[in-house]
Amino acid sequence: MTMSPTSARAMPDIASDAEPGAAGQLDWVGMDEIAVPVRLANPDGSIVQSPARVAAYVNLKRADARGIHMSRLYLHVDRHLSSEPLTPCSLRRLLRDFLDSHADLSDRARIGIRFDHMIRRRALASDNSGWKTYPVTINASMDASGFAVEVETEVLYSSTCPCSAALARQLIQEQFDADFPEGQALDRQQVVAWLGSESGIRATPHSQRSSARVRVRLAAGFDLPIIDLIDLIESALQTPVQTAVKREDEQAFALLNGQNLMFCEDAARRMQEALDADERIVDFWLRAAHLESLHPHDAVAYASKGVEGGYSADSRL
Repeated sequence: MTMSPTSARAMPDIASDAEPGAAGQLDWVGMDEIAVPVRLANPDGSIVQSPARVAAYVNLKRADARGIHMSRLYLHVDRHLSSEPLTPCSLRRLLRDFLDSHADLSDRARIGIRFDHMIRRRALASDNSGWKTYPVTINASMDASGFAVEVETEVLYSSTCPCSAALARQLIQEQFDADFPEGQALDRQQVVAWLGSESGIRATPHSQRSSARVRVRLAAGFDLPIIDLIDLIESALQTPVQTAVKREDEQAFALLNGQNLMFCEDAARRMQEALDADERIVDFWLRAAHLESLHPHDAVAYASKGVEGGYSADSRL
């Protein structure tokens, strides 16, 4: 016998009806690792889609409530992120829906969105280009104090040690003195050939792949400056890792490294200066890590904007 809709029993709602075994307010309740595509607007107006992982949370302010409505969070995430480009305005609407759907339970909401953003980069000297992937995390929050958005990314670059470069130059000078003793007439072509030989340039400085992690808090009224932020970091450091590389590109990269010798302290200060000058950024935190080729450990420097009550480099050590 088929039951009619009017005679069907209502499904139990344990999260709403049952009392908790132990009462207490909870800071955050929600879901992590939600798989969803995000849509991003390029500077030229085109839209790209990237697979993302999302963390969606609200607080549980009622100590007597068993739980939140997780399915509502999921449906809001799916509806907003799948259908409209990711912007501060769309994130604000999404978090507002989180709170409206939990009006009796929550007064704080947050979301974290992690994805890889691909950008096509031109080679330094040749006509080639290639794709680079940048990990991006966008965090947004809403509470009684307002709405806030953060963007975090990581840029890989090359760093050449200034100390190692000076020591290499000294060894080259000593080799020159040995090969061209004082009083010996110098032949220009012979010196040019010597400068291009392995026996002449007997030492090279050590360099290594390095990592710049940056987190920024955005001022109100600006779009998500994902590509601008990445460009800002790469421009400050001058030696981002490359994609398609021919010999002329590798030579140009060697020149950039020679012109931008950096300790991790130098890299951190370069980024600090660039971020400090950007009006869209009200606070920032950064980490420059040189994955040393000389040592089995890394050289690392942290910096922040120094806003009272804002990011602290100490809290992320």
